[in-house]
Amino acid sequence: MAVAEKKKVTGYDKYVDWKLFIIPVVLLIVLLSIPTSNGMKDVGTEYKVGPNAVIKLITQELFNQKMSDVSQWQLITAQIMERNMRMGALTRDRFLKRSLKWCEKYKIQADKTNFEKAMAYVQDNLSDQSFAEIMQKSMEYRRDGLKYEELTGKEKEAADKGAWQIKVAIAMGVFVVLCFLTECIPLPGVAFCIGLILVFTGVTSRKDVAMLYWSDACWFIMGSLMFAAAFVKTGVDKRVCLMMFKKLAVPNVKWITLIFFVIISPLAAFISDHALAAMFLPIGMLLYQNSLTDEIPEDLELAKMLMIAIAMACNLGGPGAPSGGARNVIMMTYLTDMFGFDIGYFQWVTYCFPFVIIMIPVGWVIVNLRFKPKIISLAPAMEQLQTEIGRMGKWNSKQIWALIIFLIMIFGWFTEKIFFQLGIYPVRLGIGVIAVAGAIAYILTGVVNWRDYQEKVDWGVVWLYAGAIIFGRTLDSTGAAYWLARSVIDTLAPLGLDSGLPLMGISNGLTAIMTNLMADGPAAAAVGPIALNMAGLVHPGSTYLPFMAMSTAIASSFAYCLIIGTPPNAIVYASGYLEPKDYLRVGIPIWFAANIVLLLITLVYWVFRGFGGLPVF
Repeated sequence: MAVAEKKKVTGYDKYVDWKLFIIPVVLLIVLLSIPTSNGMKDVGTEYKVGPNAVIKLITQELFNQKMSDVSQWQLITAQIMERNMRMGALTRDRFLKRSLKWCEKYKIQADKTNFEKAMAYVQDNLSDQSFAEIMQKSMEYRRDGLKYEELTGKEKEAADKGAWQIKVAIAMGVFVVLCFLTECIPLPGVAFCIGLILVFTGVTSRKDVAMLYWSDACWFIMGSLMFAAAFVKTGVDKRVCLMMFKKLAVPNVKWITLIFFVIISPLAAFISDHALAAMFLPIGMLLYQNSLTDEIPEDLELAKMLMIAIAMACNLGGPGAPSGGARNVIMMTYLTDMFGFDIGYFQWVTYCFPFVIIMIPVGWVIVNLRFKPKIISLAPAMEQLQTEIGRMGKWNSKQIWALIIFLIMIFGWFTEKIFFQLGIYPVRLGIGVIAVAGAIAYILTGVVNWRDYQEKVDWGVVWLYAGAIIFGRTLDSTGAAYWLARSVIDTLAPLGLDSGLPLMGISNGLTAIMTNLMADGPAAAAVGPIALNMAGLVHPGSTYLPFMAMSTAIASSFAYCLIIGTPPNAIVYASGYLEPKDYLRVGIPIWFAANIVLLLITLVYWVFRGFGGLPVF
């Protein structure tokens, strides 16, 4: 495993490759220097001038008064409607579900008395149809009624600033993607470059940039890595793994690989995929080495089959739960930030875990079709595994505590949203807080000390995903993602692919291609805001939004084809048995199968089930 660790952190050991790094730097400067396009100016107008202009329109439509003349409760009514419009929440029912906490979150100044007046007015004076008509008119006015050429004074200055911020976000996107693809600079360094670019270009202030690096998603990633370190230190990972094989495994090689998929893939939804790859790689190598005989001293097809099965099983399980990968949490965060839709931990599992269940037999069949080992029976290797189990002895107190705390965290992740809604929890904890609480519990119970976390947690990954989240939020908040989404839709419209499942299929395919070339988290961070903005444009306020968020997260896990695609791919490559082409042998057919299965699940299961009472797209 020393080789695997070295393979995993190679990028951190490198210095800047200036021959490559100069390319994204020059492109960043060039893109910032070129004239701002008309499309960017139009979107800058929508984002910087649009909110105030829409509020003026709504106050005129509802109260037949100018915005400067209305009462406080009337202004609050218009502000809530305008914010709902930007989030795609166009129905009267969504308006009436808002609260004072919601207003505070979106910086709408409202006291209890005026808020209740606003709610009562909409409840008593607007029908569902009349409310929807005003919201639709507001959307059309924001998108088509505002013209950059007609702006003057401060409004034009605001639109120009918005257009500049869009250009910065696009230029930064090119810079970030090239840095991720070429690894010309250590990837956590790219995360800090994002903050520096935003400050130097005036997109954000020096006071605000530090806060951007911390969120519930970052806490979740950090806590997950910390409890994985506790598992590895105590040996719970190996004990549970070997116990499963003792109970379930049979000598036939096809059934051994099936056990890999059946055990690893579900676990990968709750435990980090690279930790599982590191756990199972020694077992895979042990199975292979103890299966060789004098008659067959080498069987590379068997070795490749076992190694690839471990990697693919890790990759397939990630979409099953939010804890299966940072990409899932990133998309959940974007969906909440951009549109106010909240997907709970258990809710995510009920929608996405069926994908894992379907892909387990699909992945297993493809692996067995692509590799033809000479050795069929692994009975000698199974005897060796049983010997290993016997040497481990009984469970000790640290192992028991490690398992108990992990199970409590799993319970907390599943129930925190439901318990908050039922009033059992007075505050919404969030999965990140629970993950960090579990990590601290390991310290309090003596399972680990801080030195264990300092040495065993990949802190660069925490900063990497913090930067990825900032990158995506910048694409959204500046309007750059909206501009890209509108450009994509305009391009696809003549082909009839600008809505519904065809648009989702294209978005999934592009995400699945990108994730093979860069880390899955950054791929989700880059594509996520664009995909959600496309969804908000073509099917606002419908199930299409949460479905697009989940499908983008799932598609960003399709990094089956290249060694650099995921940590499990790199870890099993360190075994020395695999060649780059072996990933393509299995990865390409699984990639196509996964995209098809994802669309079928969306069409057959998700659409049939719906989402939280939202209208079906």
